[in-house]
Amino acid sequence: MSLPRFHCPDRTLLVQGGELPREVAHHAVRVLRMGAGEELVLFDGQGGEFCTRIMTIEGSRVKVAAGSFDPVERESPLRTILIQGLCATEKMDWIFQKAVELGVTALWAVPTERSVIRLKGEREARRLEHWHKVILSACAQCGRNRIPELRFFGTLYDCWAKLPASGLRLLLNPEGRPGGTDLAPPDGTVVLLVGPEGGLSATEINQAHQAGFVGGRVGPRILRTETAALAVLAALQSRCGDWGL
Repeated sequence: MSLPRFHCPDRTLLVQGGELPREVAHHAVRVLRMGAGEELVLFDGQGGEFCTRIMTIEGSRVKVAAGSFDPVERESPLRTILIQGLCATEKMDWIFQKAVELGVTALWAVPTERSVIRLKGEREARRLEHWHKVILSACAQCGRNRIPELRFFGTLYDCWAKLPASGLRLLLNPEGRPGGTDLAPPDGTVVLLVGPEGGLSATEINQAHQAGFVGGRVGPRILRTETAALAVLAALQSRCGDWGL
């Protein structure tokens, strides 16, 4: 059975030991019911992880010993960016969580013409903070020691300027031609573009094609927005990533 894993951004604490952040301490002791002497793994998102153990528990204060560093990496050699059109909150959480487990390199959220959800100002900041926690939790669960990039763009146009210069740009379109998605090993980063529940508009699809995106419908069945990118990420990891199936 694997040890409980927690994200802790304070590398000094990981190296020297000390008091855990309040949220981590609460989860370890109050949720997982861990006690003094039990081992756990801490990672700061910069690579590698530290095995340590709980020294003392005094109320909400939990102290751990100096960590033993393990440089293990679990990142896929395949670089992938998911551009996800804003959809219902619970669906976005699911997509981001599972994409992290499937080894995605970066997660970009963007409103589209058919997005019901709109984020601005304080609401945008709260949602980004929430997604960041979803990503950290997924990393802790699946063993990743590097945190995927999270970005929010106001429009699809804003995304185009930040796209990698080389690689494969795939548009997953339920109204497109079946079999139009090429999953051959890419030379560079694979960028996946997925619309919200109602899909991308004809104008947005044309814009995507002008930005170099190719592809279409994945298989003979229509996949939901929370299924499409995850299915393709899984296929890519199997063919070009680190699954070795």
